[in-house]
Amino acid sequence: MNLNFLSPVQDLVLAHNELLSAQVFGRKLKIHSQHQGFPDLEDVQIAIIGVLEQRNDVNYIGEELQLSEIRKALYALFPGNWHVNVADLGDIYKGATVEDTYFALRETITALLKKRIIPLVVGGSQDLTYANYRAYDNLIPMVNMVNIDCNFDLGDSNKPLKNNNFLGKIILEQPYNLFNYSVIGYQTYFNSQEEIDLIDKLYFEAYRLGEIINNVSFVEPIMRDANIVSLDLRSVKSSEVSSRQKYSPNGFDGKDICTIARYAGISNKVSSFGVYEYTPSKNDESTSMLVAQVIWYFIEGVNCRVKDEEFSKSDYYQKYIVLIEHQELVFFKSIKTGRWWIEIPFLLDVNNKLKRHTLLPCTHKEYKDAVQGFMPERWYKACRKNSL
Repeated sequence: MNLNFLSPVQDLVLAHNELLSAQVFGRKLKIHSQHQGFPDLEDVQIAIIGVLEQRNDVNYIGEELQLSEIRKALYALFPGNWHVNVADLGDIYKGATVEDTYFALRETITALLKKRIIPLVVGGSQDLTYANYRAYDNLIPMVNMVNIDCNFDLGDSNKPLKNNNFLGKIILEQPYNLFNYSVIGYQTYFNSQEEIDLIDKLYFEAYRLGEIINNVSFVEPIMRDANIVSLDLRSVKSSEVSSRQKYSPNGFDGKDICTIARYAGISNKVSSFGVYEYTPSKNDESTSMLVAQVIWYFIEGVNCRVKDEEFSKSDYYQKYIVLIEHQELVFFKSIKTGRWWIEIPFLLDVNNKLKRHTLLPCTHKEYKDAVQGFMPERWYKACRKNSL
């Protein structure tokens, strides 16, 4: 298992941790330290990784990144009644080139995924999501990604990889492993009409900030089908964060972003989670505490995961059939969890890798809307994508 790229957690953070109550999260963690060395990962379910890389931020001006304030805030929180074991594996420092950092992150995430450990990445610029995505190349045939962001990050894919065009690179560069991309909380004035049209043309999913804030529980089925979740801190409104982190007066508040992180954790399919675009400053308390609480809620969600029974066992599901415009829609409701799914007709004559996508998570509301004659948009897009 190649985890040689990770450097220990700083001594100043560990010294601060020793002064805390014996009940806090930092005293329950397995920590990669200079003194104790690398922790045993045998029974670990989540591994925190810092990545001190931001050179491909379009606004990078040579600043150094450090995550000590986030760790201090996180360590000082009290854990819930959790059964999951968490390790802090330290930091991946900047390589000689940004590509070296990408390689180190990709190899680290791949190694953790093979051990069925969820990498929880805390980083600088969001282009690191590209390395996270590439870690899955030889692990699963197709990947679903959710981006919590005010931008699509399509950018100009002909230009070198940056934090504002990593999605364009993911779509266009081989191997093509991206099945679905969903952006949660986009703000129209930060995205060109051409980008909005392209997202629609590709049958990807885009949810505006307003519709998510009005019903944040709609995020749950989107997360339920995600493998990778990437959170851009610029999606948080400026009143919630420190001075240098401020980006837009509109965005998610602290409660919303923590709720979304918890939904990501609850999803049985989410196998990596990242928080990006962190900018430390002297008055850093609110941003570092918000990131710490986002991490806390993700871990809380993982702790609350409930595995649904196999769909082949009909005793565990209720099946509902709705007829719309001569189209038969088949819904399933889990008796155990109350979660809903809708069946996507699989096209046998299409040569693709999407056989695992025959059931799409949905909401009870989408079922009720279908009964009223309204075709679920997510179902339509998934069917169109399945036929390409």
